[in-house]
Amino acid sequence: MLRPLLIAFGLLEVAKPKPVIEACERIGLATPENADRRPLVLWGARVEGVLFVWLLARRESGSRLVSGLLGVAGVVIVLVPQPIIQLSQSLVYTNADDLELKPWVTPAARLLGGVYLLVVGLSMRSTDDERGASVDGTGTDAPDTTVVR
Repeated sequence: MLRPLLIAFGLLEVAKPKPVIEACERIGLATPENADRRPLVLWGARVEGVLFVWLLARRESGSRLVSGLLGVAGVVIVLVPQPIIQLSQSLVYTNADDLELKPWVTPAARLLGGVYLLVVGLSMRSTDDERGASVDGTGTDAPDTTVVR
């Protein structure tokens, strides 16, 4: 259930990043109408969406680097969100110093970090499932017929 929802969100972010960014600004900024976005922000949102879709919809392994980077980003955002918030504000807005953040930006950033970790976890589970991993780790769910003498 979560995988299709996150894939849909990623596709929305790729196809229509502006409404997603505007919704985040309404949630996080006291005066979103004063935000002066940098031109490449829409592409940054699209890249995030592509990563979500690629990690969750792929049918093969080979994205350990991307999963690892997204996982590290998720852990950092969850544990120490404030420096990441400040960095992202300066990367996204030309007037970051003039913008007032709402009080729930830090919990929202931690939630985003959790979403990153969820995407990584779901993508890893997909890879294990496709390799035939089983409960006992043998790659098969057939009963063990080993006779001990």
